[in-house]
This record gives sequence, C-alpha cells and structure tokens, in this order.
Amino acid sequence: MKWAINPFFKPKKGQDGLPPDVERTPAGSSSDESPSSSIRQNERGFKKPTERFTAYQLLYIFILDGIGAFIVSGGINFAIAYGMYSHQDPIRKPIRLFGYPETLAGDAGVTVIVQCVITWYIELIFVNWDLKKGSVRPIGFIPEPKNRIVRWFMFLDRPAQTYEVGSFKHWFWFFASQFARSVLISAFWFPFIWGPSIGFLTIHGTFRDGDWYFDRVWTPQVFKLLQGGILGLLSTPPMVIFWLTRCGWALKNNEVHYGEL
Repeated sequence: MKWAINPFFKPKKGQDGLPPDVERTPAGSSSDESPSSSIRQNERGFKKPTERFTAYQLLYIFILDGIGAFIVSGGINFAIAYGMYSHQDPIRKPIRLFGYPETLAGDAGVTVIVQCVITWYIELIFVNWDLKKGSVRPIGFIPEPKNRIVRWFMFLDRPAQTYEVGSFKHWFWFFASQFARSVLISAFWFPFIWGPSIGFLTIHGTFRDGDWYFDRVWTPQVFKLLQGGILGLLSTPPMVIFWLTRCGWALKNNEVHYGEL
C-alpha cells in the first residue's frame, strides 16, 4: 500500500538507507496491529483506530465539521453575494437566472465546484492535523475497497514516488492528486445541488422576456447562504470520514511515513 506523502509532514530518511518516499514494513510484521507498530503510532501522536463509531467521532464528523461547515460556508457565501449583487444597477446589469453578466445559475454552478475544492483542502489539512495530535481517533472498521478505481481514489496501491520529498515536483503532484479528487467530488454533488437551486430561484424570481429577474436584495443573498450552507453540511462529513478511514488503513498496514515529521 502506497501513500502520497504529505509535504507538510516531511519524513526523515530511514536507517535502512531507503529514500523516505518508500514504504517500509518491519520484518516479521503484518498488516495486523503489533506492539512495535503501536509504539510508532503513539510516538507520532496517532491513536488506535476504532472498531466502531465513537460518540466523539460522530460529534466531530457531523456537528463540529458538518454543522460548522453549514454556518461558515453559508456565512461566507452570504457575504460574497451581498458584495456582488446588492449594489448592482438594475438597468445596466440586471440580476437574472440565466442571462449574463449577472447570472445566478452560473454563480450556483461555480459555487459548487469552488466550494468543494476549497473544502477538500481545508479538511485535508485540519483533519490530518487533528489525527496527528490525537484529538480524534481514526476509523478502523471500514474494510479496504477492492475496486481499482475506488482504490485509486482512496490513495491505495500508488506507485512509489521517485522525486525528492519536499521538492517542487513533490508539492505539485501532491496538490494535483488532491485537486483531481476534489473535482470528482464536486461533479458528484453538482446535480444534487445545482438542479434544486434552479428550482428554488424560479419560484422566487419574476419571469419576463424569457428569463427570471431578481431584486438586488435579499433573494440572491439568502439563496447563496442556503446553497453554500447545505453544500457544506452534505459534503464535509464524507470528506472527514475519508481522512479518518484513510488514516486507519495507514496505521493498520503500518505505513510508517503517514504523518511523520
């Protein structure tokens, strides 16, 4: 099992002389937990993966991150919409559903993609940081997938890196691999968020000249608040579960460089 080493956690070169991007498992050990692997996990700050959801994991996933994402994402989108639309000239730049330049349908589509990408990177950093500090335990009861595409998505069976850890190529491919997955996540959520968004806007708009028109306030702002908040509420918990589960697999399989400094 290969892990795309996080450049934020630059590993040291091993005593065996192998480069730090090569995964090593001590002789005689297996993917099952052993005393030596437990010691290494404790030294790195990770806690033992759980065999079921704990109360704190559920709180962390659905309240701290889920409800938290609803509040933060909704508030940010509301503020952006207020700045974008509240001062528009309704004659020169009317706010319409499909018509340019002020199109709420286009705004809604871009929001889904951009928010999913940004949220992915935020959870990548903060969830892995909390795991390393031991603030939350990894998930250890979800079995590894067998499908090749799913295993690729979950960073399993990746070829070993051949470039220096912390180099420009390392950073580039690390962020590129994360970006590819965040875009796939946005593609998944797009029809579930964008379609209902259009329906919501047609109800609250004024139809004339083949399009729906909106006042500068408050429909665009409330719409963006609800869209950003609901998207954050729905998409953030699966991302958190992704990293909790991925860390659990890494520890169970003794991926010795997961999160090392």
